[in-house]
Amino acid sequence: MPSNQAKIIDGKEIAGKVRNSLAPRINELKKKGIIPGLAVVLVGDDPASQSYVRMKEKAFAKMELYSETFRFPADISQAKLGEIITELNRNDRFHGILVQLPLPEHLNELDTILQISPAKDADGLHPVSLGKMMLGTDAPLPCTPHGILMLLKYSGIDPEGKHVVVIGRSNIVGKPIANLLFRKKPLGNATVTLCHSRTRNLPDICRQADILIAAIGRPQFITREYVKTDAVVIDVGVNRVEDATASRGYRLVGDVDFDDVIGKVSAITPVPGGVGPMTISMLVANTVYLAEKSVRHT
Repeated sequence: MPSNQAKIIDGKEIAGKVRNSLAPRINELKKKGIIPGLAVVLVGDDPASQSYVRMKEKAFAKMELYSETFRFPADISQAKLGEIITELNRNDRFHGILVQLPLPEHLNELDTILQISPAKDADGLHPVSLGKMMLGTDAPLPCTPHGILMLLKYSGIDPEGKHVVVIGRSNIVGKPIANLLFRKKPLGNATVTLCHSRTRNLPDICRQADILIAAIGRPQFITREYVKTDAVVIDVGVNRVEDATASRGYRLVGDVDFDDVIGKVSAITPVPGGVGPMTISMLVANTVYLAEKSVRHT
């Protein structure tokens, strides 16, 4: 049994603290007549994407920052989407550009991201930004991985010297968070194992983790047999499962079976209310960072 009752890591509360920490920097920019601005490009009508975009709009409005969403039909061509992004690159009103993923199947996500100027990469996913992250130099960081670091920081969980197991090797979460955690920097210096669908003996490896990060997109896949006593669990997954008792006919669950592991771990993020709010706060942080950089370069 764990030595203490498991701590629920409140992503909403920590996201608020992150946004509050940005206030002095935003005020400095506003004194110079600059209001950080974000352009969001939304293609199609995916319900999850629409929901995320609405939350982003609310977060920017709450902080009195500028945000504008450009909505396009799902059948937009790659060439037309590229033209739109090029126009946004030239528009000084926007310090950051975010193309909401996933895109419809006929659109190439990498080609689309490459169209965004690295100087306006609000999501931290341009190859230039990722390359700078790998080298440990100044760059906007991918929002969800950066949010995970802030969850650890504000929860007093230092990854230095610990064994972190990451399940999932996506370019958006798995690969970047693995890199950030083993960097020779604060909130780094961990020993990281990156697992995926071809990993053998996955439960055995996961049970070695001091910190387990689940980002695999499989609802409630991680059960108590995957976690060791007193491990910290960060659940990145957001999955819809049918639930006839819910008003919407479904409920959201993570990649971790929360109820099954709660009695064994020392700390865990809930779904919803864990990593999700942090992703949006880090998007705000990246937009502020890019606005500051634009001032330094003028």
